Amino acid sequence: MNLKAVFSIFLISVCFTESIAQEIPLLKTSLVGNRIVEFVPKGFDKNKTPSLILVSEPKSKGKVPYDWSLVPEFIFKNNKASAVLNLKGDISLYGGGEVTGPLLRNGQSIKLWNTDTGAYSVEGGKRLYQTHPWVMGVRKDGSAFGIIFDSTWKAELITNSNQIIYNSEGALFKVFIIDRKSPQEVMKGLSELTGTIKLPPRWALGYHQCRFSYDSEKRVMEIADTFREKKIPCDVIWMDIDYMQGYRVFTFDSIRFPNPKVLNDNLHKKGFKAVYMIDPGVKVDKDYSVYKSGTKSDVWVKKNNGDEYHGKVWPGDCVFPDFTDPKTRNWWGGLYKGFLNTGIDGVWNDMNEPAVNDNDFPEDKRLGTMPYDTPHKGGENLPQGSHLLYHNAYGRLMVEASYNGILKTNPTKRPFLLTRSNLLGGQRYAATWTGDNFASWDHLKLSVPMSLTLGLSGQPFNGPDIGGFLGDTSGELWANWLGFGAFMPFARGHACAGTNNKEPWAYGEAIEKTSRIALERRYRLLPYLYTLFYESSKNGIPVMAPVFFADTKDPLLRAEDQVFLLGENLLVVPAFAKEPALPSGIWEELSLVEGEKTDKYQAKLSIKGGSIIPAGKIIQKAGENSFDPLSLFVCLDAKGIATGKLYIDSGDGFGFEKGDYSLLTFNAEKKNDTVIVRISNVEGKRNINDEIKKINASLFLGGKTYVGSGTLKDGIMIALK
Repeated sequence: MNLKAVFSIFLISVCFTESIAQEIPLLKTSLVGNRIVEFVPKGFDKNKTPSLILVSEPKSKGKVPYDWSLVPEFIFKNNKASAVLNLKGDISLYGGGEVTGPLLRNGQSIKLWNTDTGAYSVEGGKRLYQTHPWVMGVRKDGSAFGIIFDSTWKAELITNSNQIIYNSEGALFKVFIIDRKSPQEVMKGLSELTGTIKLPPRWALGYHQCRFSYDSEKRVMEIADTFREKKIPCDVIWMDIDYMQGYRVFTFDSIRFPNPKVLNDNLHKKGFKAVYMIDPGVKVDKDYSVYKSGTKSDVWVKKNNGDEYHGKVWPGDCVFPDFTDPKTRNWWGGLYKGFLNTGIDGVWNDMNEPAVNDNDFPEDKRLGTMPYDTPHKGGENLPQGSHLLYHNAYGRLMVEASYNGILKTNPTKRPFLLTRSNLLGGQRYAATWTGDNFASWDHLKLSVPMSLTLGLSGQPFNGPDIGGFLGDTSGELWANWLGFGAFMPFARGHACAGTNNKEPWAYGEAIEKTSRIALERRYRLLPYLYTLFYESSKNGIPVMAPVFFADTKDPLLRAEDQVFLLGENLLVVPAFAKEPALPSGIWEELSLVEGEKTDKYQAKLSIKGGSIIPAGKIIQKAGENSFDPLSLFVCLDAKGIATGKLYIDSGDGFGFEKGDYSLLTFNAEKKNDTVIVRISNVEGKRNINDEIKKINASLFLGGKTYVGSGTLKDGIMIALK
């Protein structure tokens, strides 16, 4: 965490009876600050509902404002706790994390119980892989509030237009309410409470290629070679479960993947990184080193009678680490040392809801996990508790253990970790994707509001399986999806076993060309994208944002979920979008790559008036120097000025934490028939003169493009004649 923001918490104690909410007296504790209030019901017990969402326990610093009106009512009945917040006025509701359906959440409900739900088939997608007990409301005047229900118990979240209801199946919990002048400020408040993403390595922002599974070292290198031969940008090749020996985690198949270090070295020589999957299920096999080590260290989840809990996953009968126990998390993290020493660059934690394939419960035959009453040990700040309490936190605790183990093994590199299951606040440890989607136009369109909602729920590093994971993908579907998917924060193409090939060249020469254009556009924008990730790691603002962020008072933008913003200054309109609601003001069409304007599959890009967007040249991998030369795209506002930022560091490691970075601020100003672009501010100690020797600037004005060039020292003059 590098949060510099200081915030205040106001503490309210709430009384209740066994069945109905009572009047709420306030305990006034200290000074008004940035308007965050903590509501604690009388009788709350942290040993029954520990917090796994907050980055740390906040300290109370202020009196509750006299005008505070957002006060929840708590209900506790039949050993189940609920919170209800009544709303007044016309309020647009958002959040809930990983959900299907519209961006605007008024009149929606979801089940918070992490579930393996391929093609989002369970309850129509109202119960998915992650839990984000969080709602944001935006008022007519553009001010906003956010609500954290600090609980991991199985729950239902209902967002009616006049009422927000959180029904838990467990003990009483705290509620935090943030109330600020804009949704962006509320997002900053959420990050103050739950943390931000860590700045990822630059290569993680490139394009990723995956399949379940590339079945041999030979096939992996064929894929890598083809990317380079066809000059289609790509940074990462992924290994799904078939690289393992009989699906045993932390092992390699002796026939198909006999030399993982050689394979990874060969990928590195071609400029690729390698990401490998690790699941939580460990095969029950007395001759298997991981099972033997875990048994000796007593790390497995056990049944109430003390026997190991066994559940069927890919290897057959499996045991599961009890990640509530710090000893188990340390043990798990230690397994990564030998694994990563083969040259593996990143890790993919999957099936970590945890998904179990052999359970059949009367209350829900599609539960697909451990029985509710399965006990967990806990330890340190976590009490003993049932699976009903810890299920939604299982993946979150797993990625914490994985992240720490990866960092300990390679302390000079930034960990890259992707997870399927997570909990609000888990963005501190892992990126995510939207699970096992389907190759259909419905899922293509669904991917935009899903990613936007994750961003509005504190997880900016996310994206869908481009092209659709399950089912065959047509060239038309692939090209449309990649045409806008190339601008989502996490960009990975993926395919399920038994489906057709889904690489960019798999659909013939025409789609190969359109795929190359889409990815060249992404790679040109890597300087801008990397700057957005740096800013998000500081303040929690989504990298991919809804268009209502452009004007939070415009009611026509509140429900728009076909188009999106990349940062504040770039509007992305997918080819599929039909009559979208677009923000008003100055927006000029942005051109990045030859051929994009005549390609029907490419998303249309527009730059906002008053902004400067940094870009690089076309490169094949993120490790290449983008800034030879640096490009600046300039769009003036009505006053004839513009500004923008560029963040630069080594692309990996932690030198930036000690000042080895440069954050440049560019300003542009129109004077008569000339626009002058200069650096107005530089932060950091990094010497960038060797990286940026020349700057080309393109000014978009009234549908025309004007160009100029210069240097960091001298600036740029763009003539308008």
